[in-house]
Amino acid sequence: MFMRVNKLQIDLPAPKTMDPNAGAALQELLGGKYGEMSTLNNYMFQSFNFRSKEKLRPFYSLVASITAEELGHVELVSNGVAMLNNGPDSDADEEDGGDISDVPFEDMKDIRLAAAFLANGGGATPSNSGGIPWNNDFVTTTGNVVVDLLHNFHLECGARLHKLRVYETLSDPTGREVCGYLLVRGSVHAHAYALALKKITGVDIEKMLPTPNIPLGRIPECQKYLDEGSHRRLYTFSPEDYTEMAGIWGNGEMALPTDPPGELEVVDGMPEGGKIHQLTGVPSAFTPDYAPEEMFEIATKLYKASR
Repeated sequence: MFMRVNKLQIDLPAPKTMDPNAGAALQELLGGKYGEMSTLNNYMFQSFNFRSKEKLRPFYSLVASITAEELGHVELVSNGVAMLNNGPDSDADEEDGGDISDVPFEDMKDIRLAAAFLANGGGATPSNSGGIPWNNDFVTTTGNVVVDLLHNFHLECGARLHKLRVYETLSDPTGREVCGYLLVRGSVHAHAYALALKKITGVDIEKMLPTPNIPLGRIPECQKYLDEGSHRRLYTFSPEDYTEMAGIWGNGEMALPTDPPGELEVVDGMPEGGKIHQLTGVPSAFTPDYAPEEMFEIATKLYKASR
């Protein structure tokens, strides 16, 4: 089962401006072929379908724990998309119904992904940067451990390529922070799957990393995560389970040569996390509604009653 915590895996800086085209680019990292929906669903269904879980516990634990992290990555990218589409944090009065005759979405008619506003009110959906829905055909779960792990390694390398390309299209700190963090964590996952394959086959697949061959240290938004050692950590995302993966990620294994040195470690639980930003309502777009003051009043009474 999964436990939900009301935090993002990291703190995201608020966007400086509304940037719907940046939000559209970030959608590729959510619902594209190599996006977080793909990594999540590949690893999740592989973990559900895993044969001989107890006899192959270190490998099962690795896939299962990364599944939980990927669920948080879907949440992180989705929040980044919505923040970029929403614009800077604001204390604007949401109770004013607004004037819909003033064409509040005029600036949106020529943007890259109009459906994000016309259909989704500026929110994220499991689709790529062109608005094409994420596809179940992107999931590989063969039941063969080596084939699935090899596919996962390929998936993380492909995701790294796409993150680098999206990063190079962005200037806003929100989208770049999402990319920087995911590049570090994606590198961890690629490294982990490479080590798992090495344990089974004896092939030093980790020597192919990083692919593409750009060290994380060249990306400013990756630097603080490298400094704190995030590139050396795998989290169990559980109070007591999945510790067996330490036989793969740990046990004297070291960080990649292109990253800051140190021994790999498994950390019980999850990262400390960061706040979830409050997206300001747009009454003229009927989010959360045209005149939501009664809704706010009801919610306030319910909140007080719960204390």
